[in-house]
Amino acid sequence: MSNVQRTPIHHRKIDIHSFLREDGLWDLEATLVDVKAYDFTKANNTVMKAGDAVHDMTICITVTEDGEVVAAKASYVAAPYAEVCFSIQEAYQQLVGLHLLKGFRQKVKERFAKTQGCTHMSELTILLPTVFVQSLSKKRNQRNEDLGKRPFQLEGCHALRLDSDAVKEFYPKWYSSHSNDLMNELQ
Repeated sequence: MSNVQRTPIHHRKIDIHSFLREDGLWDLEATLVDVKAYDFTKANNTVMKAGDAVHDMTICITVTEDGEVVAAKASYVAAPYAEVCFSIQEAYQQLVGLHLLKGFRQKVKERFAKTQGCTHMSELTILLPTVFVQSLSKKRNQRNEDLGKRPFQLEGCHALRLDSDAVKEFYPKWYSSHSNDLMNELQ
């Protein structure tokens, strides 16, 4: 953080929840809200007060435990161009049939590029795979442990390299002081 005095201008809040449904499916619900810290007048002379939502949108997708999208719904409470923005909601049903863990982000970028989607809704949508992985991590790790497999997250980031102190402390069974040497040999 800076020691220089700062003036608030813009605040974006992203809130994402996952829900395990009683039918075994998962709902992933993400909301984005943008507010300005000052009053401003829009081109149509509407005054937006500080703290009023400029954007307030939600994407909710339903997925199988495997990660296939079986339902999708985009909705808006507020958007800068009101009904013009809201008119893209139905397009996000094109998410149905995609798989969260198989090229999802790239497919979202392709299907909703430029005028085919809403920039903010698409940005929100591409956050969903990580939340899904987090939602399933306990179950997935238990399954891997039962099968004698390495936890899926190991080797997924620098902190979880097999030769890291974190792996040594939290996953000692999988710790290897020579993992970088082994990885280089395999390549």
